Parts: sequence; C-alpha cells; structure tokens
Amino acid sequence: MELNLRQDCAYDAVSLGEVMLRLDPGEGRIRTARHFTAWEGGGEYNVIRGLRRCFGMKTAVLTAFADNEVGKLMEDFILQGGVDTSFIKWMKTDGIGRECRNGLNFTERGFGIRGAKGCSDRANTAISKAKPEDFDLDRLFGELGVKWLHTGGIYAALSEQSSETVIEVIKTARKYGTVISYDLNYRPSMWSAIGGKVKAQEVNKEIAKYVDVMIGNEEDFTACLGFEIEGNDENLAKLDIEGYKKMIREVVKTYPNFKAVATTLREVKTATVNDWSALCFADGEIYKAKDYKGLEIMDRVGGGDSFASGLIYGLMTTGDAELAVNYGAAHGALAMTTPGDTTMADKSEVEAIMGGAGARVQR
Repeated sequence: MELNLRQDCAYDAVSLGEVMLRLDPGEGRIRTARHFTAWEGGGEYNVIRGLRRCFGMKTAVLTAFADNEVGKLMEDFILQGGVDTSFIKWMKTDGIGRECRNGLNFTERGFGIRGAKGCSDRANTAISKAKPEDFDLDRLFGELGVKWLHTGGIYAALSEQSSETVIEVIKTARKYGTVISYDLNYRPSMWSAIGGKVKAQEVNKEIAKYVDVMIGNEEDFTACLGFEIEGNDENLAKLDIEGYKKMIREVVKTYPNFKAVATTLREVKTATVNDWSALCFADGEIYKAKDYKGLEIMDRVGGGDSFASGLIYGLMTTGDAELAVNYGAAHGALAMTTPGDTTMADKSEVEAIMGGAGARVQR
C-alpha cells in the first residue's frame, strides 16, 4: 500500500495525548495496597514509546504537564523511554490543582476469574486544557517535519477543549502531508460528562474525515462511528470474524479516505488467558494476523497500544498490510507478558514470535 510518507523529516512519528502516572499494586489490589510501582502511560503515548524503544524510530510527544514535581517525574519517565520531550507544554499550577494538575491512573492487573481494574484521577489535567496555540505546530509539522501523527479517542474524550484541540492538530498535520492514525479507544466513563455516546459520535465522525489509518475494536466502531457487527453474542465472548470483515468493509465505504483499518481480536477466557489476533484492511483486501491461542497474560493494559505501534511500524517500513498486522499482533502479545503500560520487547523478539519462536530459555 502507498502511504506517500514525507521524506527528510526530523521525526518519524509524534503522538498527541495525555500521559499519566500509573500506580500499580503489583499482584495485589488497589483497595488494600501499601506499596505501588510507578510507571508512565497513556493510550496515545504508549504507541509512540513503542515505536521508539522497540522499533528504533525517532519520536516525540505532544502533551502538557502541570509544572511541579509530579510533572518532572513524568518527564523523566518519558526521557528514559527515549521519546523527545521538546514539545511538552508546561503549565503554571497553583499548588493544589485548581488551575491544572497531572493525571493519575491506579490499575490492578487481575488474575484468573478476577478481571483487571482501573481507577483514574484525571479531571482538570494540563493536557485537557491545552489549546492548539499552546504548541508550535507550524514549526513541528512544517519546518521540522513529521512522517506520522498518532492520536486517539481517549485524548479526545478528556474535555470539550481536548476534542477541539485534536481536530485542529490533525488538520495542521494533514496540511503538511503527515500521515494520520487514530485509535478510537472508546471509554464510556470519559464521555459521560461531556455528552455521552452522542457526543462521542459527533466528535469521532468529524475526526474520521482526516484519518488515514483507523484503529479500534468492535465496541469502538459501534460506539464512536455507529457501525454494528453481526454475529457476536452479547458479551463478545465469541467473535464472528466474518461479521468483523463485513463491518470493516462498511466502514471503508463510508470513509474512503481510510487507507487502512485495523482491529484487534480478543476472546477473554480469563483475566490471564486470552485468545488474541487482529485484522487489517488495505487495498481492498482484509488480512488476518497469526492466532495466539491461550495467550498467557501478565498485564493486559497497553496490549492494544503495542498492537498499534507494531502495525504502524510495519506500514511505515514495508507498506505490506499483511506483514504489518502480524508485527502488531506479535508486539501486542509480547507487551502483555510484562508489567506496565509500555512495551519491554525489542524488534528481534517481535520478529522471532512472528516466525514461530517458542518460549524455551535463551542462554
């Protein structure tokens, strides 16, 4: 597939979205924890960090932090991940979060019959208040150049302002020839305060007009864009692949600007055992990734984001949608075998899994 990527760019890829401090109780529960491990994470950022750390691409993050010690901690995490922080907007805060604050995300991993559970504290954050003029977009996308921009529905749902900001940033990036990917990532709790599903569809249908590569699962396409899938049972325990394919073809008819549409396929057996795969539409064909049956999971958070980064890497470097969806599925599978939102895999491991490597010890 031909994406017409810009050449001679300072950045291979940039993300736009919120980065939160994740507080992880490890094997325990949030409600009884006495110690937490701190990580950074965010639906859009996780993708760009994966492109840097696993796939070696030059990346940067467009986000905002309250200018305090927690914000500096977040910056330090991002620097450790190798992502350029030059375009972080630092916002003045009054010391207790009335003007703005930094987001917190408490997440426990789940085990067996007990599902993973998240409890976020992210209202009134710096990035939820950020406006397009808070970032030097013409310099970033025009003078320096960016091949690929990734953002998504989690950031768009943060506030009325963030939904406006994401549209303006996407328009600017598109003006300069940057390829746009967007992960619908529907979260009902985030949209409920700003208009619910009606508002989610209004915002996401507008954004969709400017997107080249659209990513999401069945619930995302239904809730955000109004498409229905036939053949799945009510709790999605069993996935009808043909129903998915039919839905994707309807999506592409409605949005002919989509050069690719990708979706993960997950059947939840328990919190720690899932069946995992993915589909990608491109050039009139739908390609299915290798199946990972009975995938054992340590921490499922960020698996979809790591799928997106593998997919984007494959599309950018090979233009082969079938190969790209397999990069995505393998990378997502590996990311769920380690704790935290972000990947700990490298490209050689991803390619080994794609090639059928097993779990024997390596010495």
